Amino acid sequence: MKFTCTSKDEEWKGTITNFVQHTNSYEFWIESRSSIMVVFGTTSRGGFACMPDFRVGCHLTDLKDKFWNTEQLVGALGEVDGITVSTALFNLAGKIHI
Repeated sequence: MKFTCTSKDEEWKGTITNFVQHTNSYEFWIESRSSIMVVFGTTSRGGFACMPDFRVGCHLTDLKDKFWNTEQLVGALGEVDGITVSTALFNLAGKIHI
């Protein structure tokens, strides 16, 4: 799945690959400016995303709430990678059901 990311100053492309549904989580790769493996699931506090190769993770809300999720992911990953992961999750919102 291809998607487009935008910040205040620029635009870049991303692709979601290797999408795998596990029993209680999802795993996928994002090919963009960085290669990012994302593990997404839920807890009693809502959703979460972990990026093990970056040694970070954070809580998220509904995947369609791009503003909140971008704020959380930018805090964990930095601007470009945070926007990239948030945009990928936003584009997967109709495919992820936990």
